[in-house]
Formats: sequence, C-alpha cells, structure tokens
Amino acid sequence: MNPNVAIIILNWNGWQDTIECLESLYQIDYPNYEVIVLDNDSYNESIKKLKEYCDGKIEIKSTFFKYNPLNKPIKILEYKNKELGNLNTNKNETDKILSNRKLILIKNDKNYGFAKGNNIGIEYAVNNLKPDYILLLNNDTVVDKNFLSNLINCDDKKQQIAAIQPTIYYYDDKDKIQLIGRKFNLYTGSDLSITSIDGNFIDCDTLNGAAMLIKNSAIEVVGLIDDRYFMYAEETDWCFRAKKRGFVLRGCKKSKIWHKTYSSSGGKINPVLLYYWNRNKILFYQKNFRRYLPIFIIFHLKRITIQIGIFSLRLDFKSIKGIVYGFIDGILNKKGSLKRSL
Repeated sequence: MNPNVAIIILNWNGWQDTIECLESLYQIDYPNYEVIVLDNDSYNESIKKLKEYCDGKIEIKSTFFKYNPLNKPIKILEYKNKELGNLNTNKNETDKILSNRKLILIKNDKNYGFAKGNNIGIEYAVNNLKPDYILLLNNDTVVDKNFLSNLINCDDKKQQIAAIQPTIYYYDDKDKIQLIGRKFNLYTGSDLSITSIDGNFIDCDTLNGAAMLIKNSAIEVVGLIDDRYFMYAEETDWCFRAKKRGFVLRGCKKSKIWHKTYSSSGGKINPVLLYYWNRNKILFYQKNFRRYLPIFIIFHLKRITIQIGIFSLRLDFKSIKGIVYGFIDGILNKKGSLKRSL
C-alpha cells in the first residue's frame, strides 16, 4: 500500500504561481495523495482563478510540463476555516475520487501568515484525512513527476526520521541546485546550504520550509509549527524541536522540485520581510538557545550594519525601519504579526 500524503499549499494573492504548482502536482506518478490549498484571505481574484483552473478554463503554460486537460474538471471540496472544528468529512467518500481529480480548498478569514496558515491545514488533515505524511509545499514551486515517490522511498524505518526535504533547484536555472538541506552554525545563526552530496540522502540540521515531507508520527511528538513567528524561521524552530526529541532530518537527492526566487506571497526584499527576518532570528535564540544569544547578537549586529549601509545608499528608509524595528522587537521578545507601521 502507498502511504497517504496530505499536501498543504498556502496561497496569498499568488494564484498564478499556485495553479502552475497544482498542475505539476496533478501529473505526479504517486497515486495516494490529497491536495489542500489554504487561501490566506487574498484580496485579489485568487479564489475565482483557482476555481476557473479546476473547471479547465485556464490552460497552464510551463517549461516544466505539458498541460493535461484530461483530468479536468477537478472537484473542489470548499470550506471556511471557522467551520473546520465542526467538520465531519466522510473520508470514504473523498477516497473514491482520484487524487488528481480533487482539491480541498480552505478559505481563511484573514492572513494568518505561513506558520498558522499551515497549522490550520495540518490540523484539518490530521483530524479528517488521517495521513501518514504531511507535505508542506510552497505555492511558488513546480514538482518533478516522481518527486513524491522518491521522497517516501528516502524514509528509513530503522531511523526515527521526522521530515525529508527534496533537492530544490532554481526555477530560472533548472539544473542549478539551491539546496538539499542545511547545516546551522549556532554561534553566528548562519544557515549553510548543502548543494551536493555523494549518496542519495544526507542528514541535516534544518530543512527548507518550501518543501518538507513530515511524518504524522513526528507531529504527534513535536507538535505544530510555532505560529508566534508568523513567517520566517518557523521551520528552523520546528526542526530543532524535532532534533531535541531525537528525530533525524533528511535531504533526498533523487527527489526534485524547482523553486522561484521570489513569489507574490513573499515578494522581493521589502521592509516587512526585513522586519520578520531580523526579528525572528532573535526570537529563535530567545526561545531555543539563550546561552548562545549574546554571541549571536554580536554577529547579527554586523549583518544589520551591512544591511543598513546598503539601504542607506539606496535612500530606502522604510527598509531601514524594518531592519531596526525587527531588531528591537526581537530583543523585546515581541511575537506574532507585525504591529508597527513601516
């Protein structure tokens, strides 16, 4: 039997990326999966476009695959996040629909960020679909036809594996590896991307949240993503929580996906991203490694000085505010969504 996989994708105003990602998923060779799209209260026409895609009204053009009209229309099971607590999904009925002919669409009443947005999907999947694995997948990715089969084959029943990451390639440079996993320097807070390995897998310090296949049994022990981060560093936090409980994190060479360098949900470098990046790095140490915090702050201040210098030359004072406010709120241990005006 092929283990059941719940694939969770967050969308926030990024329907163009999302439908390309969906089309690639609906062409994989793995037979037993559920696709869940959570819309984080998009203010554009994302919901409308997602439905048009499922109806077969939007033909996806991509250099990674040829559009398949034969599995359209795709049946949509649509819910609001506020009604999920009272939901009683008939799994036997949903199981009768082929994996590539259905989409579970959950509409969130506000933008919950990456962390809580994914948690809503994880809780829905665990309570209603009973999956063996949960795959967190960025909407700005395209997957290889056999990426999921290779990911699951990389699991090892002899080891206590929490999560597995595919090899992530650059979307705009198909043959160039972005990372297979990460090593982490506790003194500096720096992530070192692993871009080449000898065998088929490597055990890592952390994985990239753009694509993480998480075992349901690990979620039962480690828990959900800490939504106080809102976005950025939450997957690093979850990975270290897993490692503290004796789990292994693995990067898989044979499994391939392609990741865009920026998306509509994350965007290019901007004041909000700079705020969360600087704040959450400090929050991670406040929570997990307080004894390393003073050393980390020294290295982090050097990075901040460089950042401020770069944006000063550009006369980008909003970005400077994002950097400074992020640092201050990190020191003050302020969590959650951005409360300041940038």
